[in-house]
Amino acid sequence: MPNYVITTDSTVDMPRDYLQKNQVPCLGLSFSMAGIHYVDDENCPLSPEQFYSLVRQGQMPVTAQANMTDFIQMVEPLLAEGKDVLHIAFSSGLSGSLNSYNLGAQDLLGKYPDRKIVVVDSLCASMGEGLLLYHALQNWHKDMSLEENAQWLEENKLHLCHWFTVDDLHHLHRGGRVSKASAILGSLMGIKPVLHVDDEGHLILVEKVRGRAASLSAMVKHMAETAFDPKDQMVFISHGDCLEDAKKLEAMVRKQFGVKHFMINTIGPVIGTHSGPGTLALFFLGSKR
Repeated sequence: MPNYVITTDSTVDMPRDYLQKNQVPCLGLSFSMAGIHYVDDENCPLSPEQFYSLVRQGQMPVTAQANMTDFIQMVEPLLAEGKDVLHIAFSSGLSGSLNSYNLGAQDLLGKYPDRKIVVVDSLCASMGEGLLLYHALQNWHKDMSLEENAQWLEENKLHLCHWFTVDDLHHLHRGGRVSKASAILGSLMGIKPVLHVDDEGHLILVEKVRGRAASLSAMVKHMAETAFDPKDQMVFISHGDCLEDAKKLEAMVRKQFGVKHFMINTIGPVIGTHSGPGTLALFFLGSKR
């Protein structure tokens, strides 16, 4: 097997057991609620359900980007074991964490000049970043070298399509995506935004539809427009504590495209802070974002 380890951060929103099974070190990013600091890792005392319950009760969390020290603490033991590292990072269009990773890598390579660290800016979020990780692991199992795998990620990351809808426009207002007036008026009218992550890794409002069902249909429509051979793809769906809606979306995609392979998981607190309960997201490979 290749002599490198694939690492990532908790914004991949992947199941803990998947990361453990595939031996993927995952750096937990931090968030705070009601004056309490948390790290989004396996030791976090808040379950996703508890997190979203608190948000529904009016608690407004805040997040912080990854820091250089935490990255070094995760990666240095791997280098000391004689392993190289391929790190898949949260989108630079949504966080400053990438800069911390690059600074940490520079520091470590000064101490371990015979080792390699490649940091890939995924330009992805949530299980879009997770789907990129999934393909990187598939490449690792195909014996791709670190350099080959990193090149594959760079060449394919802009084919990683993200389509989102949110249930509450006020969370988008907090993140600067819509105005306060639009959030209030849209909520009163039952408007549901449909968003995607663009080529710069930013979350962009694409269209507004009336009602939840229409927003799910819009995501499936966008998948039909760009997806590569969807029947044979692995498709990911993430959700902000709305599993039944995620299953509805899965059934719609399965019916229209014949997709056989899905992974569904909850959106973690770092992404969920900015998207809120009821967020639903669809991820697949396509001709363009």
